[in-house]
Amino acid sequence: MTIAIDRVLRSNLKLKHLQLLVALDQFRHLGRAAEFLSLTQPAVSKSLAEVERMFGLDLFVRSTRGTEPTAYGETVVRFARSVLADYGRTRDEIAAVASGAAGRVSVGTMVVALPGLLSRAVALLKERSALTTVAIEEGDLTRLLPRLRVGELDLFVGRLEPGYAAPDLETEALYEEPMCIVCRPDHALLRKRRPGWADLATQPWVMPPSWASSRIKLHQLFYRQGVNPPVDVIESASFLVTLNFLRQRGAIAFVARDVARYLAREQLAKTLRIAVPIELPPVGIITMRHRRRTPAAEQLIESLRRAVVHGARR
Repeated sequence: MTIAIDRVLRSNLKLKHLQLLVALDQFRHLGRAAEFLSLTQPAVSKSLAEVERMFGLDLFVRSTRGTEPTAYGETVVRFARSVLADYGRTRDEIAAVASGAAGRVSVGTMVVALPGLLSRAVALLKERSALTTVAIEEGDLTRLLPRLRVGELDLFVGRLEPGYAAPDLETEALYEEPMCIVCRPDHALLRKRRPGWADLATQPWVMPPSWASSRIKLHQLFYRQGVNPPVDVIESASFLVTLNFLRQRGAIAFVARDVARYLAREQLAKTLRIAVPIELPPVGIITMRHRRRTPAAEQLIESLRRAVVHGARR
């Protein structure tokens, strides 16, 4: 059976088969996958049956509710996503060379790195190679690490949460980044000389996701002050969501120092005069340990290292 599957993966599967499997996994419905692929539903059913016949395995379970990948199907879909990501990366590199550009790099980032580190790094990269395309996707580890693993991202920049360490990941710590508590410039708490944790607990908040070490340690800090954590909470790892609720709802936000500085420069928020004695994982880079890096990815990583030095001089 191993030999047969090896033959299928190396010789029999075509690009259209891989695109079909990814579409079925994404939409979980034959009709919607067919519409996305500009095919008829019978054509999609026939192609899926063809792929399953090649493997001699059921890859999807059909029901009145749609299609669900089997355990075999999930494995093959991961393979398909990885191959399509490599295909897209190679296509972009060839197109860049043909057009005189200097390649493309895809980076996933957490908010902590976006307004400071990554912005400086991209500026440094563009000074050296203005035609390099940088694709930036904001999110958190739970969403971005799977995309890094299948090759849809070249690297990740954010907090190096210890709970997500794994043998297939290579990490590089760049700097420590403390947290601040911010609010919009006209917030009533700014008029208090010494706002306390009891004052903060009664406010609406925008907080990092519950799995984040910054969120866990913030709750612990409330408890150490003898106060229950806030209950009126919006959870988000999005910069835009945080800014929206901070401005529109008057929420308190828990953000990295670089983010707080950016908001202050743009007169979007001010930092509350309250110490936040929390130790957090450093900000750094995550890449796949044994994946070949493109020249554009190497340039961005080097620019990130230089951006740390530039930032320290400011």
